[in-house]
Amino acid sequence: MLDRTEFTPLIPHAGGMCLLDSVLAWDATTIHAVSESHARVDNPLRGPEGLHAVHLAEYGAQAMAVHGALRDRAQGATAVKPGRLVSLRDVQLAVEHVDASGGRLDVHAECLFADDAGAQYAFRVEQGGRVLASGRAAVIHPREPSHD
Repeated sequence: MLDRTEFTPLIPHAGGMCLLDSVLAWDATTIHAVSESHARVDNPLRGPEGLHAVHLAEYGAQAMAVHGALRDRAQGATAVKPGRLVSLRDVQLAVEHVDASGGRLDVHAECLFADDAGAQYAFRVEQGGRVLASGRAAVIHPREPSHD
């Protein structure tokens, strides 16, 4: 298990925008993270009615970022690799708003493809064993501009 202090230096999400609390498990292709940030009143994505389910895609994207960073670190990389979310596909939402009192969110992501230029993942976010959101997401890793 990794708490947020172990993975936040590896990703660009900081402060209240780091939505994940800990990583319960990860391997070469999958990650299982958890969060209770959906219930926090200071969650930057919450509206007056709570956290809209569409924002669960961001939870999936952050699990992707953490997984990619952990994979890179396991392969000896030390630099944080910036990424841009460029595509969401087949997103399904089972609720309109996330139940703040329904317990923690379990965020799962599976790497479908990854190389130096980007990655594609499938994600799902569950609460109490019920899938609230699922889909696929793609990220690109922009190359640093050349200073020739």
